[in-house]
Amino acid sequence: MKQIMLCAISSLSCGVCDEDCGYCTQNINSKVKISRYHIKSQEQVVAEAKRASANHALGFCLVTSGARLDDDKTEQVAKIARAVSKECPELMLIACNGMASREQLSELKNAGVFSYNHNLETSREYFSKICTTHSWDERWQTNLDAKSVGLELCCGGIYGLGESESDRVSLRVSLAELAPFSSPINFFMPSDGLSIKQEILSADEAFKIIDDSVKALPNTRLMIAGGRERVLGERQYEIFSHGVVAIVLGDYLTQKGEDMSEDVRCLKELGYTFASKCH
Repeated sequence: MKQIMLCAISSLSCGVCDEDCGYCTQNINSKVKISRYHIKSQEQVVAEAKRASANHALGFCLVTSGARLDDDKTEQVAKIARAVSKECPELMLIACNGMASREQLSELKNAGVFSYNHNLETSREYFSKICTTHSWDERWQTNLDAKSVGLELCCGGIYGLGESESDRVSLRVSLAELAPFSSPINFFMPSDGLSIKQEILSADEAFKIIDDSVKALPNTRLMIAGGRERVLGERQYEIFSHGVVAIVLGDYLTQKGEDMSEDVRCLKELGYTFASKCH
């Protein structure tokens, strides 16, 4: 019987962003119809956290839209983190709030956040092809700063943006240098409202990306996040035989995912158990 880790996302705010990341439905130029809102209430986030915990999630990620934290947003996220920790102390809190200063990251850690999620997305060489409003190096520095204040890292990328194989190798070399606690693999989901026009990856190509990532990051917990259901389809639970140890349950930021309870049911039928501690 194999143990895996389940994580869930709470989109604290959505669609309030001035960045032009071409892969993201929340970017300032996106024509995709999405819900746009500012910070949710503590009560709503706590309710989402309780539902995630009831479905065996260990990780619970507090995500805000926008490129970076400011002091007001930091205070809001910290307040929500404390409320979730009080009601669901069993959850491992992850914050995903863009670029941030050491002081802001330290405030999140003091509020009970365990890990900071800030993906590099792609290689340093390719990043300017998918985003022009901030740099890859700013993302890199935020990860270094998060480590420096004692936060664990959740850092990965997105595949299928038109990047080359050498870009994929470069991304994984950078990730290996950061040595994150966990690393999410996302697969790009095309949309008519996005500037990036790429065909969806095949399942075989996705599994090659997974295999290459496992080899490049042998001491990191590999997680499959966005695109799992659509790219891998009926083969999605094969990921665990390829070295993946975690998945995201439920909905993503603006895209629907599998119903949490359905994922849990299928995984139990396959004989998997769920981690209740992160170490």
